[in-house]
Amino acid sequence: MAGDTTRDMTQGSPMKLILGFSIPLLFGFLFQQFYNVMDTIIVGRVLGVHALAGVGSTGSLNFLIIGFCMGVCNGFAIPLAHKFGAKDYSGMRRFVANGMWLSILFSAVMTVVTAVFCRGMLTAMKTPDDIFSYAYSYIFIIFLGIPATYLYNMLSGIIRAMGDSKTPLVFLTLSSFLNIALDLICIISLGMGVAGAAVATVVSQAVSGIFCLVYMIKKFPLLHMEKGEWKVNIHYMGTLCGMGVPMGLQYSITAIGSVILQTAVNTLGAAAVASVTAAGKVSMFFCCPYDALGSTMATYGGQNVGAKKPERLGQGIKASMTIAAVYSVVALAILYLFGAELSALFVDGADQQLLADARMLLIINATFFIPLAVVNVVRFLIQGMGFGVLAIAAGVCEMAARSLAGTLLVPAFGFIGVCFASPLAWIFADAFLIPAYFHVRRKLDRIYESGTEA
Repeated sequence: MAGDTTRDMTQGSPMKLILGFSIPLLFGFLFQQFYNVMDTIIVGRVLGVHALAGVGSTGSLNFLIIGFCMGVCNGFAIPLAHKFGAKDYSGMRRFVANGMWLSILFSAVMTVVTAVFCRGMLTAMKTPDDIFSYAYSYIFIIFLGIPATYLYNMLSGIIRAMGDSKTPLVFLTLSSFLNIALDLICIISLGMGVAGAAVATVVSQAVSGIFCLVYMIKKFPLLHMEKGEWKVNIHYMGTLCGMGVPMGLQYSITAIGSVILQTAVNTLGAAAVASVTAAGKVSMFFCCPYDALGSTMATYGGQNVGAKKPERLGQGIKASMTIAAVYSVVALAILYLFGAELSALFVDGADQQLLADARMLLIINATFFIPLAVVNVVRFLIQGMGFGVLAIAAGVCEMAARSLAGTLLVPAFGFIGVCFASPLAWIFADAFLIPAYFHVRRKLDRIYESGTEA
């Protein structure tokens, strides 16, 4: 039987379940952004604008690679949620075991490949010479920490798939404070520069992963492997890759557009890069509720599909979008009033043009937060339902929009073109995702009517 640490999302009020599950996730994302913000504040204030721009210029490349890792791990967790919802605990454990083997393989290959090609990727992105060394020092160490990324995201994904969103928050909170302490030690006391910020991030994430592992061993008897369940199974691996790789590619394909856009931003100079970096950090903090809702809907969708309760999927969308709409209005008001002041946390407040550009980017993005909410809620729900391949198409839509902004809007309109890149990407993705949801709902209904497994 499932223990008290798990949560069944197949019965009860969708609004109450989604709020209860997403709030701990929200705090987790906020703490994650908090220590990322502390990295940026310390780098910007202690090491200067060029160091900040160097770290910021790696953001899209970071998302390209690390986003793939996170997407794969999130995808691996979906079959677990299906089996948990169906009460097939032996099958769930087999998916856990094979997911672990795949994570080890993926992390080893990706670490080697990214470390070898890191410098070439930064060169291809036209990273300005005056910030290149900062960018390389930071992202190279982040790539060496890919195994830590897999460790935390795989294990926290397993825990969430079983309905427990609170425990990963606790461990992430502890590692956040560790990250801040290591930032101060590595950057200020040891004088490691931007490399110190990367080391702090990798070490703290590894600690989070270790905490998750110890917790799972002690608190989840459902995950205690029985004879033969650790065995490599090609069928299970195929199912996991069928869910995980499309989700990883969705992140990476989306990030390709971001890389093209960042390349265009780099041509505007270090000041523009710093503005985008500062505004991006603030924006990511305000976007955490949408990330939390998205992760919640993946688990919600997975469990309800496993339990054969498709009627609850639409109810979940309505509840999530109600929450998102209320929050979007509040977020827009805050960023309109305090966007410049929040951006000033990361850069020298004396540079008024830099702050004005950052505020403009924040306001334009916040105006389109409801389309962003639709992207997260519907895309992750579709993935949780087991149709992860469609996420690649949504990612292609985002990539196309950001590529369009990078190749046409930025050269033609300068910084204002950068400001409209993300809203354009969200609208393009929504244009695909909304009809895609109704398509998979009809397909799921036919699957259940025929009596075959989803």
